[in-house]
Amino acid sequence: MRAVLCKALTGPDDLVVEQVDDPVAGAGQLLIDVKAAGLNFPDILITQGKYQFKPELPFTPGGEGAGVVAAVGDGVDGVAVGDRVIFNHLTGAFAEKIAVPATTCVPFPDAMPFDVAAGLTITYGTSYHALKDRAALQAGETVLVLGAAGGVGLAAVELAKAMGARVIAAASTDEKLAVCTAHGADETVNYTTTDLKAALKELTGGRGVDVVYDPVGGDFTEVAVRGMAPGGRLLVIGFAAGDIPKIPINLCLLKQCALVGVFWGAWATANPQGQRANMQDLFAMFTDGRIKPLVDDVHGLDDVRAAYAALTGRRAKGKVILTP
Repeated sequence: MRAVLCKALTGPDDLVVEQVDDPVAGAGQLLIDVKAAGLNFPDILITQGKYQFKPELPFTPGGEGAGVVAAVGDGVDGVAVGDRVIFNHLTGAFAEKIAVPATTCVPFPDAMPFDVAAGLTITYGTSYHALKDRAALQAGETVLVLGAAGGVGLAAVELAKAMGARVIAAASTDEKLAVCTAHGADETVNYTTTDLKAALKELTGGRGVDVVYDPVGGDFTEVAVRGMAPGGRLLVIGFAAGDIPKIPINLCLLKQCALVGVFWGAWATANPQGQRANMQDLFAMFTDGRIKPLVDDVHGLDDVRAAYAALTGRRAKGKVILTP
């Protein structure tokens, strides 16, 4: 089969596509014909050796995808060859086939296209876990989403709106903000042309926002904390800007707010039943039209570098997908 290979921890520009042996479904595993795979920010870090998980070289990157079951390993019940499933795994998705533990796979609705399904688990799984389980978001609260046009950001916009919140989307261009508005944002802030602190004060009548969803980091994190309401929660999702912010801890005292870490992967592994329940909620939201995941770019395996460039250049709006 054909697969993307990372042979050195020098980043996405040095990835290659080669023929490798087909994987085999071992005990407790499914062999899946991959129809689509989603790119995520951690995929960049893994190829640079900067992520918490460091696979042995060479390896095939890619942590999520969707496909058709090609073989069922010993000890797996309730799954048959031909079933359509979403899977998540730390590596291996950017290939024509993958063997993964059956526990990481979930059947998905027939009405959901493969490219949409491939990008649902991590972005929507992360955002739903963050808003539902970590922030305990309540209807009527106000949510600020930073980096709102990216994969997890746009998912957060849609989900917060579906959960009854007022959503303020912040992004770097008016074009990106138009996408956010189309996906449910009530208000928008272009933080390259507008003072974010002043905008939050005006949009909330001086009260501040209840929840900040922050997958960006960098300079805007502290600004967002200063724009929070009493009892607010800052959701620490990631650091797409490249800089891990250093927040003056006295702000938590003065703002009566909480900094809440969100590590969806660790939580999903430790709480498979909770993760499956969340996925069923997401499927229901998709089926009744409350969420409409946006696939921005679709690339073949040979275009893997261009696909990564859409993420590293922060040009993507919604999900970037590879189709083996």
